[in-house]
Formats: sequence, structure tokens, C-alpha cells
Amino acid sequence: MQSKDRAVMRVLAGEKIWPPPIWMMRQAGRYLPEYRAVRAKAPNFLDFCYNPDLATEVTLQPIRRYGFDASILFSDIFVVPDAIGYPVRFEEGRGPVLEPLSSDLVDRLEQERAEDHLKPVIETVSRLRAELPKETTLLGFCGAPWTVACYSVAGHTTPDQIAARVGSYRHPELLERFIEHLVKASIRYLIRQLDAGADAVQIFDTWAGVLDDAGFEKWSIRPTKAIVSGVKAERPNAKIIGFPKSSAARMETYIAKTGVDAVGLDWTAPDSLALEIQKKVPIQGNLDPMRLVAGGQALDDGVDHILRTFNKGPLIFNLGHGVTPDADPDNVARMVERVKRG
Repeated sequence: MQSKDRAVMRVLAGEKIWPPPIWMMRQAGRYLPEYRAVRAKAPNFLDFCYNPDLATEVTLQPIRRYGFDASILFSDIFVVPDAIGYPVRFEEGRGPVLEPLSSDLVDRLEQERAEDHLKPVIETVSRLRAELPKETTLLGFCGAPWTVACYSVAGHTTPDQIAARVGSYRHPELLERFIEHLVKASIRYLIRQLDAGADAVQIFDTWAGVLDDAGFEKWSIRPTKAIVSGVKAERPNAKIIGFPKSSAARMETYIAKTGVDAVGLDWTAPDSLALEIQKKVPIQGNLDPMRLVAGGQALDDGVDHILRTFNKGPLIFNLGHGVTPDADPDNVARMVERVKRG
């Protein structure tokens, strides 16, 4: 089967398929007991991401269990800064911790080391394409530069990314230099994923929604446009999904200026806006992940609403953000079954 014939790829090309194909963000994760069993073998999270045996196994787990129409590479957005020499570590109960951003640190970053450093991830992509069912789309990804940079200003996440926002006003030149490095590394990284067997890629901008209009233009749209343009300059047929979370009101501008082929919507996106967006590009989303935690009628109602509302155009069914660790695997099965019934 050719890449373009897989269901998710047909939707990304603008086709309406019913029932719509389905996958979910963070589908390889802590809500699955089989994931937790494998995760215990690699206490260091970055080592886990760089281990092709373990990363391939956990990526395949939700495909075996649920038969999702797409599989997304198990990795992390912070492998890109790590690859160019930005100090990154993961702390239990705290998540990613980066060395606070400084001019000296940016001066020491090396683009040349990234390709060799990321070889294990690219090997995982190749293995996945060989082992996945032929009909399953394989998605690669990277973090948007703004979202990655958010964790660097203070060295860790802060409420509403206050530290990153203040830093972007006080030291914009420093942030621009770091983001330029992230853009260059991300372009090469996504191209390598596509060459290794990824059918399409997604750019996650989880913290785009905390920016004001000027910041959204400068820190979300411009770097994303640079990545999309850079990838498509070398791989013109590449399909790229943009996911600027909490940005539905700005989505039409984002689409027009970045050149993405489809967009992910979070659960706060008003139906009226989402329907207008769907007239321009395929949409992906946008079930509230908490409905998977609640289960029962709340889950059924959420699924049915999305199917009923967006059944006139190209749709990839997904969550409005990643599945949470407290989601019941049986609820995921219930959601998949209901979507596949249409």
C-alpha cells in the first residue's frame, strides 16, 4: 500500500472518509499497563526515547490493542534541544528541566552534532514503518520552537509560561537566537523522519495560546512557517499538521501564514469556528481528554457530537490534547468502537 492510500493520508489530502480515521495524542503512554511495564526498564526518560527497541515496542502497543488508523512515533519534543547540546534532563514528578537560557549557552549550541545524536530516533521510525500494518499511517513530530523554548527561560515550566513571556519581552534577541537554532534542527529532524518512513509529521505548539497577538505572530507563526517552508523546500509532497493549542480564534491566520496542510483543534474550539476552519483545511480533534476519564454517557455524548458536527468535511478524529494517565483503557476502546461505527 502506498502512503497516499492510507486513510489518514487521504484525509490530509482533503478527502472526506466516513467513518473518520482515528488516533489520539499520547496514545503510547502511562494509561496503558503494558507501557508502564516497558517504561520500568529505562528509568531515565531520555534514554528511553533513544532506545529503538523500547521506543518501537511502546509505539506499537496501542496499535495492537485498539487498531488506531495512525501511529505516532514515541519520543519527546526535547530531543531536539538535547541533540544540539542544550542541557536537558527529566525529573520524576517534575518533568523536563532545562538549564536556564543564557547567551553563553546559545553560543555553545552545535547544529552539526544533531544528526548523529538523533540516529536512534530515526532508527525507531524505520523499524516502525517495517513493523506497522500496511494500512496504518506513521506520524513523526517535533515541538514548535516557542513551546520548546518556554521551558528554557526559567529552566522549567511555570504557570501560563509567565517566565517565558516576560523573557520574550525583556530579551527578545536572545530568544530569537535560540529559536533560530531550534528551527534549523527541527527542519532536518522532520526531513529525516519522513525519509525514514514517516508518512506525515505534526508540529506541537502546546503553549501557543498564552501569547498575545504580536507574540503569536512572532513566536508561533514565524518559526512554524520557517519549519514548514524548510521541510517542503526539500520534500515538496510532505504533509504537515499544525497544532497550536488554545488558538482557535487565530487559526485561520495561522493556516494562511504557516502553510500547514491540516490543523489540530483543542476541545475549547467553538464549533462555529471549527466548521469554518474545516472549509479551508482538514481538521483533527477535538474530544476533551477528560471525557475519557469520565467514561459512560459523557464519553458517548462527546464522541457523537464531534461525528455529528463535522461529518461534512475532512476529519481525523482525535483528542483535543493528549490522553491523561488516569484514563481508563476500556474507555479508549469504547471511544474507538463508537467512532468506527460512525
